[in-house]
Amino acid sequence: MDFATAREQMIGQQLRAWEVLDQRVLDVMAAVPRERFVPAEWQSLAYADAEIPLAAGKALAPPKIQGRVLQSVRPREDDNVLEIGCGSGYLTACLGCLARRVTAVELHPELAAAARANLAALDIHNVEVVEGDGLAMEFPAEFDVICVNGSLPAPGPRLSRLLRPGGRLFLVAGRPPVMEALLVTRRGEDDWTTEKIFETCLPPLENARQPPEFVF
Repeated sequence: MDFATAREQMIGQQLRAWEVLDQRVLDVMAAVPRERFVPAEWQSLAYADAEIPLAAGKALAPPKIQGRVLQSVRPREDDNVLEIGCGSGYLTACLGCLARRVTAVELHPELAAAARANLAALDIHNVEVVEGDGLAMEFPAEFDVICVNGSLPAPGPRLSRLLRPGGRLFLVAGRPPVMEALLVTRRGEDDWTTEKIFETCLPPLENARQPPEFVF
């Protein structure tokens, strides 16, 4: 398998076609070997426009989704990043290459261990992988960027309050078959804006609080 050619095709045929044009994002996704973050039996499809199965019933999102995530939150070299649901660590690695520090939370021990090993193999050392439920853990409100890998029934205030002023939160909210990718920006102490970026559908994040069903 010629992974270098597959990576180039991913950039041209998937990312650029889906309006991922930020050069820093394109450069980092061209540099990080995505095949290192998928099970051996799926490596030939590492750069395909498709979800890749991981351990614990999870999946690696398609490259174009992850490219849009990175482009939306615009990680800077001095940013402090929180990632909820890091999986095998591919998006984590990209964030680590773009930002100063990343705290990556993963619920499943086998995925957390895989993410640590994958990041260490690439000498990415500004990332801490924490095992636990990122929706229940307490964090200081000191993040410039927050990425949620998985969908929530609806956006809530808890994660957005962990942002510093000027901070950006990416999440996908709604119910199948169509959900909305949202960018929440903290403008001030009690001032947030929410922008709809694109429509998609991601598997739900485990342990997300479900709103009560409406009954006629």
